[in-house]
Amino acid sequence: MVSAKLQKWLIVASVIAMSQFGLVNAAELPLVKKQVFSTENFQTYGGETIAEVKVGWEAYGELNAAKDNAILITHFFSGNSHAAGKYSHEDAQPGYWDTIIGPGKAIDTNEFYVISIDTLVNQEPSNPNVTTTGPATINPETGKPYGLDFPVVTIRDFVNVQRLVIDSLGIDTLHAVVGASMGSLQALDWAAAYPDRVERMISVIGMGEADPWTIANLQHWANPIINDPNWNDGDYYSSAPPTAGVVQALRMITLGSLHPQIVNQMYAASSAGEKAPLQDIRANFAVVDQLEAAANLRATYADANHILYLVRANQLFMAGFQDSLADGLANITAKSLFLPATNDLLLQPYMAKRVHNLLVEQGKDSSYAEIDGPWGHLDGVVSIIQQADLIQQFLQE
Repeated sequence: MVSAKLQKWLIVASVIAMSQFGLVNAAELPLVKKQVFSTENFQTYGGETIAEVKVGWEAYGELNAAKDNAILITHFFSGNSHAAGKYSHEDAQPGYWDTIIGPGKAIDTNEFYVISIDTLVNQEPSNPNVTTTGPATINPETGKPYGLDFPVVTIRDFVNVQRLVIDSLGIDTLHAVVGASMGSLQALDWAAAYPDRVERMISVIGMGEADPWTIANLQHWANPIINDPNWNDGDYYSSAPPTAGVVQALRMITLGSLHPQIVNQMYAASSAGEKAPLQDIRANFAVVDQLEAAANLRATYADANHILYLVRANQLFMAGFQDSLADGLANITAKSLFLPATNDLLLQPYMAKRVHNLLVEQGKDSSYAEIDGPWGHLDGVVSIIQQADLIQQFLQE
């Protein structure tokens, strides 16, 4: 999903972080198995009906007899339900939050049953480890992919599908819902929509609502796809797909998730004194080629319409989906913890701080701390181990 260079940096950063916090020898999870949940006639927040919905999910640890030790992990925009562990011993890298999920880790699978679920309109419907329903899914009424006939969906719809999965397991109350980035939106909306079912909520690199700046910024991810002639108003499943638009969108998503500090560290040596860009206007700098290569790899499983629907779901977000954010937060009873990244330029700390302050003003139990690091938005994944002790303590209180 990322360039070889960025992949190496991510692995090195994770190992360094684990070493610093004494977690290199933490016990590993058993091999993880992906499962599939399906439901019929799903009603969307917008009032439409989806004839059949399927989502993948995986779990770590054991559900106790009382079924009161479940923690739900909700994933980020370009991610999926593979939050921890490996599918096989040969996997090069475990799930994205493996540093904090597992036996003896912050989210301790010796104690908790940890569940993660693929969202609707997942970015990668062609990924063999993802099961999702969206525009690329066959519409049973036509026998063809939905395309733009698929209804617009929201973060609340992601939450409601997750609720059906949780219900199918006989779980009434979640010990916690924890998510990063788009996952933090889901975690917060879980607490707002189902206050009697969520005891704790952890929002990592998140926000309470999409403000005008964020809506406009997210639109930059959609525009390359919309402006690709092959997009054809979403009808491309029997013709050439808008690959160029998808690659451009994914390149912007990757760059927007990084802080200049880490980009400059990775590419300073190669960018200094490059000759080709001076000699040929068509030649790219190394950093541009690397981002392009990473985007091309990620485009292998990605779907253009799915990216557009994910963008819209994030643009439409307001926790609680009421007339104001304060109104949307009013029903929350869960203890809350907000962990933005200090150097995040995508979902900046002010967004999480505003939610925290509103909850405190409403007399709710809310805590706030920041994740420091050079990665920007990605510090919510790469540097999450910084806050492992706080997360562990929060889950035990």
